Amino acid sequence: MSEVQLRNARLLKSEEIVDVVVAGDRVARITPAGTEPQSGAAVDLDGRVLVPGLWDEHLHFTQWTIQQSRLDLTRTTSAVDVLEAVRRALPDVTGEFLSGYGFRDGNWPEPPSLVGLDAVTGAVPVVLISGDLHCAWMNSAAAARLGAQPDGFGLVRETAWFEAGRHLIEAAPPTLAQYAAAAQAAARRGVVGVVEFENEDNVTDWPARVAQGVDSLRVEVSVWPERLEAAIAGGHRTGDVLDERGLITMGPLKVVVDGSLNTRTALCWDPYPGLEHDLVHGCGVAAVTPDELRELLRRAGANGVGAAVHAIGDRANSEVIGIFEELGLPGSIEHAQLVDEADFARFARLGLVASIQPEHAMDDRDVADRHWAGRTGRAFAYGSLHRAGATLRFGSDAPVAPLDPWQAVAAATSRSRDEREPWHPEQRVPLDVALASSMRGRLRPQVGDVADLAVLEADPFVVTAKELRALPVAATLVGGRFTHDTLTGSA
Repeated sequence: MSEVQLRNARLLKSEEIVDVVVAGDRVARITPAGTEPQSGAAVDLDGRVLVPGLWDEHLHFTQWTIQQSRLDLTRTTSAVDVLEAVRRALPDVTGEFLSGYGFRDGNWPEPPSLVGLDAVTGAVPVVLISGDLHCAWMNSAAAARLGAQPDGFGLVRETAWFEAGRHLIEAAPPTLAQYAAAAQAAARRGVVGVVEFENEDNVTDWPARVAQGVDSLRVEVSVWPERLEAAIAGGHRTGDVLDERGLITMGPLKVVVDGSLNTRTALCWDPYPGLEHDLVHGCGVAAVTPDELRELLRRAGANGVGAAVHAIGDRANSEVIGIFEELGLPGSIEHAQLVDEADFARFARLGLVASIQPEHAMDDRDVADRHWAGRTGRAFAYGSLHRAGATLRFGSDAPVAPLDPWQAVAAATSRSRDEREPWHPEQRVPLDVALASSMRGRLRPQVGDVADLAVLEADPFVVTAKELRALPVAATLVGGRFTHDTLTGSA
């Protein structure tokens, strides 16, 4: 069995320097520095901090991979800005579509317009995806190509957009090299694993990617409702290993029950400003009814498949928590962005994981102040969840936020970005909690652990919030194998 000695390592919240011996894919020994007889390969960490590798507990890997080549709209602040960006990009279109990503219209001074987009783009199919992934602004040419039906604003929302979006990806899927590059970039940030919530055939696609060399990460793969029966028929249960390398495991059933804040479709008890008289969608949308969710969770649970339920609005969260309680099933609530005060304690009591994306609070603070006015004290309320005893797990929802756990940790602990004043600082969480929420509950490697590790160039407990966002990572190991290495130059 191959052995690697990570010498002169420092563990978090400790001044002791140790040697950590990795044998095969496990942490075999942790001894005081200099007491371990040298054998096998040795890497001197020179006092750098050794931590469990980081996880991104919620992302859309294909969308993140494609986002790198889409027109960047993240800095636009109005429909006029977006149209100008599209106008400049049109001469360079080479593919079937011009696609862009990242607009957020929740605080625009004017709404998007189908007529306006058509006037700028003509016959070139153009699809512009919102920063929350829950709608797209598309022109008539793209709508015809994708079989979509935009409204008068040119928007296609929620389930209709998810279907059209799959067709868009099929028209120009990422290459294997792009997947590998995205995975390698994650490894450079200390990431050892991700939970994949892309609406694809993940059970088949990810083992195939690993077999072709995309092996920098562990991936837990979800299935959406339309693929649940196939997963059950295939005998796949949550936790099952799906590939020969042991990198891909079966994850949960993913169910989206409501929309998002920026698209004003998150299901809430109170109406959105300006929609008070809309009795159908004024408080958001229910993408899945409680009865449908109940049956999906019952079916999945009876066949060993866990559940991860997207719920953003306070009504959606209340209803989902109630169904978990009724069925007596464990699971996670993905996002939990607006939570009723009475529901915080129910997370802990029922053992539900709050799978949250702290950088969203920084992206959405202004739109929340507008559309959830008077309720933001319980919006993105990570501190309240923690104090109530809920288990927190951090992710990015990439591409909604970057695949970089250090940004999530910084956002959760500072509630600030770009030198702005902290937003609801009472909802900050302690740094050790934020780190554990990105390291699957562990702050230090232990003997017997799988050797999924990260070597940090700085101590997270002594850097500023700004420095924490960009904290440099010297090396990353997955199962004792270097996937990123600035120490020896081997990866």
